[in-house]
Amino acid sequence: MANYTPKPSDKFTFGLWTVGNIGRDPFGSPTRKPLDPEYIVRKLGELGVYGVSLHDNDLVPIEATPAERNRMVKRFKKALEDSGVRVTMATTNLFADPVFKDGAFTNANAKIRAYALQKTLYSMDLGAELGAPTYVFWGGREGAEVDAGMNTLDAIAHYREAMNFVAEYSQDQGYGYRFAIEPKPNEPRGDIYLPVVGAALGFIATLDKPELFGLNPEFAHETMAGLNFVHAVAQAIDAGKLFHIDLNDQKMGRFDQDLRFGAENIKEAFLLVKLLEDSNYPGVRHFDAHALRTEDEAGVWEFAKGCMRTYLILKEKATRFDKDKEIQAILKAYKVQDSGLGKLSKKYTRKNAETLKAHTFDRVGLGEQGAGLERLDQLTMELLLGVR
Repeated sequence: MANYTPKPSDKFTFGLWTVGNIGRDPFGSPTRKPLDPEYIVRKLGELGVYGVSLHDNDLVPIEATPAERNRMVKRFKKALEDSGVRVTMATTNLFADPVFKDGAFTNANAKIRAYALQKTLYSMDLGAELGAPTYVFWGGREGAEVDAGMNTLDAIAHYREAMNFVAEYSQDQGYGYRFAIEPKPNEPRGDIYLPVVGAALGFIATLDKPELFGLNPEFAHETMAGLNFVHAVAQAIDAGKLFHIDLNDQKMGRFDQDLRFGAENIKEAFLLVKLLEDSNYPGVRHFDAHALRTEDEAGVWEFAKGCMRTYLILKEKATRFDKDKEIQAILKAYKVQDSGLGKLSKKYTRKNAETLKAHTFDRVGLGEQGAGLERLDQLTMELLLGVR
């Protein structure tokens, strides 16, 4: 029987804010007490977790003095050392404080834009001190409810200026960060700039140092917009821009639920795991989710274990999919090969174009052929349901 017990080599990571979520929602007060960051790290180490990520204020409150900050960081580093857990990603909280209610880097107020940049530089210092190789930007407040108030072109220009600034700062300080932009269509703003993977890829191409920037796509975010997350991740991989990934789950069309990985869209989760494993994605598998508000602390750790166990189960299912003779036979028949035509259409030459134009295709016959996808999809479901 397969072993679904996680180990550090699986590269599973959690954010301090994920297992540390206190169960607050817009309609109700917290249902759990806050967990100390050092306690979280030590507990994750016991569960076989590889790494932890954090916003600056997950560890250091926004009002902390420099002396308090240094004491907190010292204790946290000791917990990392004792547990064997490493910091794999850092980011800045540019969404919680009221000063950012109308945006951070894209705010119409130049003073707030400058403060957001200052806060980010200090946060980058913290991440570098803790050894984080990746720095994520989720523009949770970078958006609008009233488009008449901000020229969107100005907002994008401000965003670009900030990204160019942090890239130069990272290189000047020798931090060596890779930056990952995290798209989201809406919430907490009515509309968020760079809403999906494709928009973020287009934006990255306009930066001064695009090679330093990639993506941190999140399962829930593309799903909220009714899009196919597996397709989005594939596009990021194809562009060489999958720098980080957030795994969770989501019911389509709902608010951002951050459900346990695999809790809802099991086939989509399976295909995502298969894509990551088949493409030899070298990065961490980061769970940006949280336990249901109904749970106490014991339920939080069940949630964390469940995220990792589901990933490992689906990873094993992906291996079984690849070894299933009937499934592979259907795939072989589906992917019709023609060496001659394939060579003609692979690369343009004048001769290839002329030969292709002169070729006679059996259009009617090709249109009558079935693809076999109904059987393939059924077998995939049977595999996931445990009867194959």
